Amino acid sequence: MEFNKIRAMHFPNDVYIGHDAIQNIRHVVEKNLKSGTVLIVSGEKTYKIAGEAVIDKLQGLEYYLLMAGNATMDAIKKAREEIAGIKVGIVISVGGGSKIDMGKKLAYDLDVPFISVPTAPSHDGIASPRASIYDGKSFLSIEAAMPSSIVADTKIMVRAPYRFAASGASDVIANITAVMDWKMANRIKGESFSTTAAVISEYSSRDLIENANMIQPGLESSIWLITKQILASGTAMAIAGSSRPASGSEHLFAHALEILGSGTAMHGEQVAMGSLASMYLHGGDWKMLYDTYKKIGVSTRAADYGISDDTAIKALSIAHRLRPQRYTILGETDLSEGVSKNALKTTGVI
Repeated sequence: MEFNKIRAMHFPNDVYIGHDAIQNIRHVVEKNLKSGTVLIVSGEKTYKIAGEAVIDKLQGLEYYLLMAGNATMDAIKKAREEIAGIKVGIVISVGGGSKIDMGKKLAYDLDVPFISVPTAPSHDGIASPRASIYDGKSFLSIEAAMPSSIVADTKIMVRAPYRFAASGASDVIANITAVMDWKMANRIKGESFSTTAAVISEYSSRDLIENANMIQPGLESSIWLITKQILASGTAMAIAGSSRPASGSEHLFAHALEILGSGTAMHGEQVAMGSLASMYLHGGDWKMLYDTYKKIGVSTRAADYGISDDTAIKALSIAHRLRPQRYTILGETDLSEGVSKNALKTTGVI
């Protein structure tokens, strides 16, 4: 039988992570920019935190500053209209999750290099080729540009509220259940599986679990530890060619919560709750995960975020509907209310 398998994998050319990493922004821009204007995507808060510093170091280069809000399909459309008359040569996102998702999508649509400059390690999107975009009904995980370069300045990132870092750590820790789902889908459904991607994803999770005591507020070394594993998680997704190594049933639960009402919970906090239920349903050590989240200061109790028990139960019951093509421990039909309630109550989510 003739072998005809082919897969494209894209990785960052340069990764600068650590104290004063922002000093390298001009170098990576000049290395990746062939011609055209530098499009800088930022927000009101993140512009003051790091956007001004980026622009200061790009003096002499032609740039356009796009002040963006949330990453939605409507916002992407309006942004494309705003920059319609500009020959964009490269896109830089300076900010948190939504700004980076928006920049990745714009760079992908424009077919130009993308540079990720995170201001907080709030989730693993800062280093992945996927973007979470809201379409008016739910958040879609869509193909986007893999960063050509990542400039993660820990001196800047440590200034963000600690909750952002803890949320980002939780997002990566939950890779452990995502990989369990992926392995199961490979066994039961014959889904394509990458051992290399799975090993890297599991390593990123295990490293944060084993070093949870080192993740503390105000420590730049904590930001370094989290961001390093966020980058590893992004690499796993690049190898797999999908978000599979870092997104399983725990993310489906999070997306269901976003639709039904996630209260004040950040993405990583939603995923942390989902990973407990997922690990329980897998028959795994959910108490280990619970203890890990507790060590880094992340609550996994829905009520702490203003999420009612009924909302959490329904979210777990219908979560499989969000991506029916992605087989997970949640199965292919709605979980009964009794099963969902028991999983969430046993793990302390409700």
